[in-house]
Amino acid sequence: VVLVGSYLATGIAAQMAVGSGESGLGLANPDTSDNVFAALAGPVMGPGLGILLFLAVLASAAASLQTTFIPVARTVLAMSAYEAMPASYAKVHPRFKTPGRATVTAGIGTGVFYTVMTLVSEHVLVDTIYALGLMICFYYALTAFACAWYFRAELTRSARDLVFKGLFPLLGGILLAAVFAKTLYDMWDPAYGSGSSVFGVGSVFVIGVGLLLLGVVLMVAMERRSPAFFRGEVLTKETPALVVQ
Repeated sequence: VVLVGSYLATGIAAQMAVGSGESGLGLANPDTSDNVFAALAGPVMGPGLGILLFLAVLASAAASLQTTFIPVARTVLAMSAYEAMPASYAKVHPRFKTPGRATVTAGIGTGVFYTVMTLVSEHVLVDTIYALGLMICFYYALTAFACAWYFRAELTRSARDLVFKGLFPLLGGILLAAVFAKTLYDMWDPAYGSGSSVFGVGSVFVIGVGLLLLGVVLMVAMERRSPAFFRGEVLTKETPALVVQ
């Protein structure tokens, strides 16, 4: 609510201050549309307070940067605690109480990945961002189906269990799977994303499917290294919450 309210207030205030024209400080001016705040900082807030806007944007960028690797670190922590990844990633820093190795690895990995994508081509970076939607649909749909399957024995206990542990996750998984299939179909067209292609296939499709296949390869490798988790012996209904402990 706070985030949506902030966006609405900022958008309305900007339109009230300079309008949506295509000249001058107008929000639709093609010369400033890529960085509207930089163009408005001085004229709207004055030279003294204008620097505060730059600091706010910088802080926002830093927060966005954290969201690229902190969730990954938490996911790696949970997977490692249940033996789906090497045990070293489950170690928690004694002082900061954070998964130290997982956080550092995720931060370096995402930093190197996006730096390489930017250096290779701006089009590749844009297509990678487009491909993220495909992967999000995939793992959320998989999570929804896994939820319904995990609680399948409890669905007949009550109407509440049936709805919240069965129907809702299953419906969400079906909807996300449909979006995944439609997006996959659209991504085949090179016009999707930056317009670049690989052997006539859209770059977004190649990147998205390629990353998913890379995940499959890593999963197979971990299955050979730590088969207990993949046999269902580690994470069961009797397993305590290891990450919380």
